[in-house]
Amino acid sequence: MNLIDLSWWQLALAAGLVIALAVASHLARLGVARSLLVAAVRTTVQLALVGFVLEALFSAATVGWVALMAAVMLALAGREVMARQKRPLTGFWSAGLGTFSMFVSSFAVTILTLTVIVGPTPWYAPQYAIPLLGMMLGNTMTGVALGLDRLTDSVWRQRAVIESRLMLGESWQQAVGEARRDAIRSGMIPIVNAMAAAGVVSLPGMMTGQILSGTAPALAVKYQILVMFTITTGTGFGTLVAVVAASRRLFDQRERLRLDRLAAARGQR
Repeated sequence: MNLIDLSWWQLALAAGLVIALAVASHLARLGVARSLLVAAVRTTVQLALVGFVLEALFSAATVGWVALMAAVMLALAGREVMARQKRPLTGFWSAGLGTFSMFVSSFAVTILTLTVIVGPTPWYAPQYAIPLLGMMLGNTMTGVALGLDRLTDSVWRQRAVIESRLMLGESWQQAVGEARRDAIRSGMIPIVNAMAAAGVVSLPGMMTGQILSGTAPALAVKYQILVMFTITTGTGFGTLVAVVAASRRLFDQRERLRLDRLAAARGQR
């Protein structure tokens, strides 16, 4: 099966649909028309730039350039984690904790997948390494952001209850245990739902892309199962590390709740 090439005028037709939606949103006074158009422009520019970068990266195919690309992706993901939180931790911990948790989980699972399961030659081949890491970081970023946001918001809302439990002699782990468990569950729910709905409600993106490019459906299914399992593992461990570390940061060495380590809610500064 030959892959059908897309010309710019065909992409322009698809863009016209987005413009039509923006016009309809404006007429309905939904207040999202401008955001929709800006997002569409950003998508076009960002993906075009990434395309040029990946073409150059595929040509070079050295471990140094792959590592540099991976580091940039990780830094941007860490920034997005911070930006998505309503009440983030203050200082370095705001972005550093999310970045560290994604590094520990996403990078470890990606390297394990490349070296042990897929086994390309070389193992850091950008054709495999960059897409796998990108999908891993994207989903882990969502899980970590949701988990940290749920944790910090819950601790702020339940601060009186947590402090009362501390005064009654409970350890900080016991006092914040319920909020921590809810935060971890919140971070893992999206990927669990995605696995439950895959192949029944929707065809996942990677599988769809491979089928459109001419890959046999059976092989596309194998790769999609692999990706879903690795993404779930990375998201679960990343969320777990981030929430556990953040909850410890909210208490000092004397096990006192330190709300001063939380930034003011966005929009209230």
